[in-house]
Amino acid sequence: MSTLTLRTKRTIPQIGLGVYQAEPGPDTKNAVLAALEAGYRHVDTASIYKNEADVGEAIAASGLDRSEVYVTTKLWNEDHGFDKALRAFERSLSQLGLAYVDLYLIHWPVPILRLDTWRALERLTLDGRVRDIGVSNYMARHIDEILQYAPVIPAVNQIELSPYLYKTRLDTVERCREHDIVIEAYSPLTKGRKLDDPVLAEIGRVHGKTSAQVLIRWAIQHGFVVLPKSVNPARIQANRDVFDFELTEGQMRRLDDLDEGLVTGWDPADVA
Repeated sequence: MSTLTLRTKRTIPQIGLGVYQAEPGPDTKNAVLAALEAGYRHVDTASIYKNEADVGEAIAASGLDRSEVYVTTKLWNEDHGFDKALRAFERSLSQLGLAYVDLYLIHWPVPILRLDTWRALERLTLDGRVRDIGVSNYMARHIDEILQYAPVIPAVNQIELSPYLYKTRLDTVERCREHDIVIEAYSPLTKGRKLDDPVLAEIGRVHGKTSAQVLIRWAIQHGFVVLPKSVNPARIQANRDVFDFELTEGQMRRLDDLDEGLVTGWDPADVA
């Protein structure tokens, strides 16, 4: 499994299993176990997903040493503010049943309180229970705000990214690259909306790969961490099998040109 180096010099696996909308209970636990058995070493959850406990149980049941699995969770909107954020982290850590998390993210850039929240995340790194901190759904102007006011720069910014949104989000991608903030791409498979695109199918045929694998490989070659989501063991395995081929420069440009501003969830571009 390929890794990227964060600005803190710690590494992060470049493919992670996303468990957004995975049902709490056996569905999530079995998906995480299947991913770990397939070679994944990165799981991305959040308090709002209500499945942190299942992620923790799967890691415990896997037989893997805790240090081998990279775990991300996130703070939800209602928990913004310095004291509330500290309490929310305690709940998440308890749900996960872990001694620490590798990455803790602000899930959305909630107005007014987000800088106080970031100060809380900075505090959490002091006792070792959070290794790295970052943000999610932050656009370039939100990144600029943190850069202006906060002493600690985020290690990661997790945003929706696919070829169908790449150029629309290029200002945010470039701002993060300027400051060594690793980009994580969620919904890289467009929630299935574009998997029948003939361009993806054509490029996939050249390499003997599926449209989903082409999308994941595109994100890998752009230097993103990529977080495909599935609870199907066969798809989980297939989503990892993207390191035995390489897209050409021409194919990458062709994919970049597919941009149509496709946002499959709430658009953080609207947040002040």
